[in-house]
This record gives sequence, structure tokens and C-alpha cells, in this order.
Amino acid sequence: MENFKPMLFTCMKKYSKEQLVKDIVSGIIVAIIALPLSIALALASGVGPEPGLYTAIVAGFLISFFGGSTVQIAGPTAAFATIVAGIIATDGMDGLIIATIMAGIILIILGAIKAGALIKFIPYTITTGFTAGIAVTILLGQFKDFFGVTYNHGEKPISTIEKMQAFGANADTINWWAVLVGIVCLIILVAWPKISAKIPGSIVAIVVAIAMVKGLGLDAKGVKTIGDLYTLSGKLPSISLPHFSFAMVTKEMSNAFTIAILAAIESLLSAVVADGMVNSKHRSNQELIAQGIGNIGSVLFGGIPATGAIARTAANIKNGGRTPIAGMVHSITLVAILVVLMPYAALIPMPCIAAILFQVAYNMCQWRPFVRLVKYAPKSDIIVLVLTFVLTVVFDLVVAIEWGMIIACILFIKRMSEETKVSGWTYQGEEEEFVDDLRPVDKEIRVFEITGPLFFGVSDMLAEEINVKKYTKVLVMRMRSVPAIDVTALRALKDLSARAKKKGIVVVYSHVNDQPMKMMEKAGFIAEEGEENFQPNIDAALDRAQEIIGSN
Repeated sequence: MENFKPMLFTCMKKYSKEQLVKDIVSGIIVAIIALPLSIALALASGVGPEPGLYTAIVAGFLISFFGGSTVQIAGPTAAFATIVAGIIATDGMDGLIIATIMAGIILIILGAIKAGALIKFIPYTITTGFTAGIAVTILLGQFKDFFGVTYNHGEKPISTIEKMQAFGANADTINWWAVLVGIVCLIILVAWPKISAKIPGSIVAIVVAIAMVKGLGLDAKGVKTIGDLYTLSGKLPSISLPHFSFAMVTKEMSNAFTIAILAAIESLLSAVVADGMVNSKHRSNQELIAQGIGNIGSVLFGGIPATGAIARTAANIKNGGRTPIAGMVHSITLVAILVVLMPYAALIPMPCIAAILFQVAYNMCQWRPFVRLVKYAPKSDIIVLVLTFVLTVVFDLVVAIEWGMIIACILFIKRMSEETKVSGWTYQGEEEEFVDDLRPVDKEIRVFEITGPLFFGVSDMLAEEINVKKYTKVLVMRMRSVPAIDVTALRALKDLSARAKKKGIVVVYSHVNDQPMKMMEKAGFIAEEGEENFQPNIDAALDRAQEIIGSN
């Protein structure tokens, strides 16, 4: 049951006052870092700024309380921005709530059945491809606010391609004062960490941007702020139930699956990184359950999907946080900020938000791993990487993951099929007698060796490669290098045996490994062929073949 025990309860056994102080300080600092990011990511997701804070508050608290990591900090992340924006644009908040609730249920089920380790079967090429694709979509999606472009015809583009088309069509409305604010904020975001690591660069950029807009009167020159586009309040989150319908549930199923997989990948990846930083070991199944609970709670209280955030988790560790208390303090601090400071968020210029998201996109794009993969990876992996990246940018994450997994599986099957070979022993001499270092083999005995797994992708190879002579009486199948077999390949072996029997040929099997042997036994194949025709090694198999020839 240790796998399903929240890490909070384990940490409380040896908790001290000194660690409580460190957790409180770290939680407050992380909350300050999370404030601008939560607002920016909420706006990038197509909702107002409050849902970003609601997400960090509700999901952050629940995931820390129920989580399987000691230091994980959860909240809205860039990975969800594009998919959330797409769902809201087409199905509204009801669609997002339903999709996220279903995703939460999926995550809880995955944790309950101990599927935490299965996430490793998502290929690295797919995660790298869609992460880079998400970064590009976030970057391109912020062009409108960074350049202060106005859509004169009321366009509300959804996809990245539509956004770029709308931006190009309205490029003549670029506001160069907005560009100036955005560039100044970018310079601060890049340079500030070299000046001070204690105060987040995003906070400094916001203060400077507000000062520029108010001090220079740039709001009168068309530089938009959050308050120009959204009505803000400092209200605490309240429960909001969607209008359920079977049609909506069916429609949102693929989105729910994508949110669940993405939340699982992001949170467990963050937990693994955190483990390396604090020399601990997270409980992956409990973390999935916590992610499910946190996401359900988030959308029911007006938030958006959440997951573990690597940047905020690293900041927590750096500032001394070592237990889930730090994550809970981070959420409580954001509640205080929401009530006291939220009205002032209306002053934040949109180009500043765009600049913050530019930095987020750059930090998550993983361009270096992407380039390295293109340089050294096999062609099949490069195809999956580039395809997933392109589909994420051109279409959306759902299409990218679905087709990425399909193509990855097909290419993997092809690669594995190329590793499976069937080769026959070569017979020499006028009497066609093969002699190796150990013993002679009569010409009536044909030996074939199979190397690699036998599965549906190579089942036809048995019929194509195994040819017998007219005088053949025994066919020896050497299977020491066959680690596994599936139903299709077993069926092919049965067909081979049936054809051999029609010609009066006996098939003897040598060194069948555990998995193939168990499957053959369960299918009744060993009983059909005779236990005496399954030998532990090639010498015993050749002895059995010689016995068959002698008895004829």
C-alpha cells in the first residue's frame, strides 16, 4: 500500500520546525514566481487571468496534499495552452470541464492499476516533437499582443495557421509603442537573472511595463492592458458544474485522453527531475492519482487543466522546500494575492504578457535535443519527431499524438521485422552431408534457425524461407534466439507443421524459450506435436531426428 500513500503523510513522521520555516519561505517565493506565469498561461489558453490563479490555488494544493512527490509544484503549464484554447473556442467552458473531469478519472484509474511505469512507453521522439510544437504555437500565438495588432474584422482565429493568416492580414495595424514595451520586457527577462536571482525577472518586467505605459501615456497610444480586454475581480473560486450531455461526453473523449496523457507525462517527468535534485524517489502511481484529483478540482472551481511544473518545482527545491507543505503554502499565498492584488493586474500591458510567454516558449522548446536527434537518430525516429512537431503546429496536439503513436508503432514493427531472420544450415559434399565441428547431419534432416521475435509482422517468413527437399524426413526448428512469439506466428507454425505432416515430415523443436513454450502449451500445440519433439538443445534435437529416421 506504500505506492498509494501520499508523500505528505510520510514526510510528517520526521517533520521539524526548521523545515516548516524553510517550506513557508519557499512556498511564498514560488507563489510570487507563479503569479505572472499563471496569468500569462491562462490568457494564452483563451480564458481570463483569474482561472490561471484558480488553477494554481486549487490544483496546486490538492496535488501537493495527495501527491507522490515531496517537492512537486503544480499549476497551469504551457503544455496545455494550445489544447485548452482549442477546446474553449469550439466547445466553451462546458466542453473543457467535461474533458478535464474525464481526464482526471483516467489519471486516477491509471494510478489505481499501477500504470505509472507505462508512461515510459511513450517514445522520446513524440514527447520532444510535441513539446517543440507547443512552444512554436505559443510563440506564434503571442504575435498579435506583442506587436499590438488589431483584428479589424472581428476575427477569432483558433488554429496556429489561422492566427498567422489573421496576423498577416492585419499587419498594417502594428503598434510600434507596443513593440517597444515588448522588447524592453524581453531584455529584462533575459538580463535580470544575471543581476539578481532573488526577485523573479517576470515581476520586474511587469513593474517596468506598467511604469512605461502609465508614465509615457502609452495607453492613449493604443497599448492594450489586461484591464482593456478583461473584467477582473478578486473573488475566490466558486464551484461551477457543466451541462452534461452524452453527445458532449462522446465528443470530448479524445481531448480527455490527450489531457490525461499530457498531464501524466509532464508530471512524472517533473517528478523524475526533482528526484535527481533532492536525491529522493517519488511514487508514480500516487502522483497520477493526485493529478487526477487536482485536475477535477481545478475545473470544478473555475480553473483549467494542471500538471507538475518543472520550473516552479526547481525553484521550490532551490529555496529550501523539501515537503508538500511548501506546495500548499504556495497555494495559500496565491489566495492572499488574489484577494488583495488581483485588481492591479488590470494594469499589466499585453505586450509584457506576450514577452513572458516568449520566454516560456523558448525554455520549453528543447531545440538542442531536437537538433541532436535529427543528427544521430535513425530515419524512422526522425520521421516520428518531425511529423509530431509539424502536426502539433499545423493541426493540434490530439492529431499529433494519435498519428505520432501510430507511425511510431508501424515503424517499430518494421524495424523489429527486419531483425527477425530464418536461416537454414548449409549442406556440402556430393552426398549433401553437412559436417560442423561437432557432428555430421544426415541429408534427411533439415535444420533451420530462427533469430529474433516471432510476431505478426514476420509470420509469413516461415512459409517463404523454409524449403525442404524431396528426401527430407525431419525438420529441426532451432529456436534458441526467439525470445517471444504471438498468436499470429504460432498460427504460422501450426500451418508449417500441417504442411510437413502431409509430406510425411516430422518437425522437431530445439531450445524453445519460456514465453514461446508457455504459449504453445496453453494453445495445445505441444500436445498436438508430441512432447518428445520438443528438445532442450540442438544435440538432443538431432538425436531425436536421428531416432525418427532410424525408426522409418
